[in-house]
Amino acid sequence: MTSRVAAAIDAAHAEGRGAFVGYLPAGFPDVATSIEAAVALAEAGADVIELGPPYSDPVMDGLVIQEATQTALANGFRMRDLFTIIREVTARTDVPILVMTYWNLVEQYGVDRYADELVAAGGAGLITPDITPDAGAAWITASERTGLDRVFLAAPTSSDERLKMIVDASTGFVYTVSTMGITGERASLDAAARGLVERLRAFGAQHACVGIGISNAEQVAGVVEYADGAIVGTALVKALRDGGVEGLSSLARELSAGAVQRA
Repeated sequence: MTSRVAAAIDAAHAEGRGAFVGYLPAGFPDVATSIEAAVALAEAGADVIELGPPYSDPVMDGLVIQEATQTALANGFRMRDLFTIIREVTARTDVPILVMTYWNLVEQYGVDRYADELVAAGGAGLITPDITPDAGAAWITASERTGLDRVFLAAPTSSDERLKMIVDASTGFVYTVSTMGITGERASLDAAARGLVERLRAFGAQHACVGIGISNAEQVAGVVEYADGAIVGTALVKALRDGGVEGLSSLARELSAGAVQRA
């Protein structure tokens, strides 16, 4: 099956730009606003949207995203709301939606049930930061059955053997971690990201998008010189928190403009 995420990245390249991938916590600050924020992100130029369901024990998220997800939980978010949000957003935009989720949430819900409901809602696939391909047999089987994308993470410390495994197992793109640590804005990106993308290319990666620490248009422009796309999360969440949907839209337009500067 054709990957909607890969097709969106290819469409951006055909226009002479890199892909802009934007992350938002599902249900933040509430379900209704979360829907409007995701639609606004698409309208402001995002090529792919990541939605992260709240999780009570995050291992990868920085303080801004942790606080946002706690707000969503406090405001009554339930797993069923994730599929409602995706259904509502995909009814209003063609931008593909990936769910970035800790694996325990999928496993507790039921892998096949989760995959089937994600497809029914119009979702494009999963980003799974805390499982590797060798531990994800159930998800690989379910994604192959349903045609959902599976995006695994590659880190600068990954061995060549593991990078090859990640490239072979991933569809849509490989989530290329810019630097070790939790999500959040950083003054400068780790130069290891460029080297990691080169290593992934050597193992056949067709699409590699860089995330963690990217927060402004200048950084987006720098990333898309060598990668297929730039992923922004914390800065967008902060803009939504501080400026509402309008603040989010304003920043998203700036970030999208940065992606135009593809070499």
